[in-house]
Amino acid sequence: MNLKNILNEIETVDPEVYERLDTRRDTMRRFSFIGKALALAAVPSALGSMFKKAYGQTASDVTDVLLFAYLLENLEAEFYKKVVSSFTAIGVLAGAPQAALTVIRDHEVAHVAFLKTVLNSMGTTPPTYSASSFDFSGAKGAGNGPFAAAFSNYGVMLAVAQTFEDTGVRAYKGQAPRLINNKTVLTAALQIHSVEARHASHIRQMRRNLTSGNLVPSGVTLQPWITLAQSGIDTGNASANAAIQMSYAGEDATTQANVNIVNIGGQTIAASEASEAFDEPLTKAQITAIVNPFIV
Repeated sequence: MNLKNILNEIETVDPEVYERLDTRRDTMRRFSFIGKALALAAVPSALGSMFKKAYGQTASDVTDVLLFAYLLENLEAEFYKKVVSSFTAIGVLAGAPQAALTVIRDHEVAHVAFLKTVLNSMGTTPPTYSASSFDFSGAKGAGNGPFAAAFSNYGVMLAVAQTFEDTGVRAYKGQAPRLINNKTVLTAALQIHSVEARHASHIRQMRRNLTSGNLVPSGVTLQPWITLAQSGIDTGNASANAAIQMSYAGEDATTQANVNIVNIGGQTIAASEASEAFDEPLTKAQITAIVNPFIV
């Protein structure tokens, strides 16, 4: 049994297998140990134990992911509900901007309803969230956080929306491996993931159309995708900028599956372009740290 070949074959379909197990070096060392120390009959059991760490999901794993997604979708749904009911105060122009934000609200409300139905079907009653469950100023209920102007300033509102959407996209990607053995739920989660990505792109287009002085850094032309680890948001408040930057940590990766893709294959591929070509996941702990200031 060539254990190295087994791992190489897995890596061809799952470039992130080492991230799920351990570092590449430690994983190979552990594989070597299995081959040397165990009787052949015991190897399958040892391999099973290793891959259970990477791919082993239980019903509680799936429920945990769904409850986490349910919280994030409620956060977004309540945010857009308030945005849509505050168009005049925020200064959102009638026409395409109001229409787009209304559609995004409807999508988020649909995601909440869907996840609640799935959880109920699995015998789990999710918590009840409402607008009072969240503080969109980012002050955990005090209402005086760095984004307190989200419902009175168009630029601040779009900056918060962009951060929520970019975070949501990376959250779904980060949790997808925990659903890999539940094809039905994984498929649904990835379908939501793609919609959240379109939301993120559209909000970025809306921010690109802003006049200067709306939290877009001077000299920055926003793209519909993330470049390096740049948020494209400058609040003028260092602590607020640092909090926003947590949603973009790691997006400057230019190496995929241990391959440096800058100028790959003799092509002129800049680091910025290499980073744009791939989206990076965020862990549950990272997401929790990001959204915690918004949860009462």
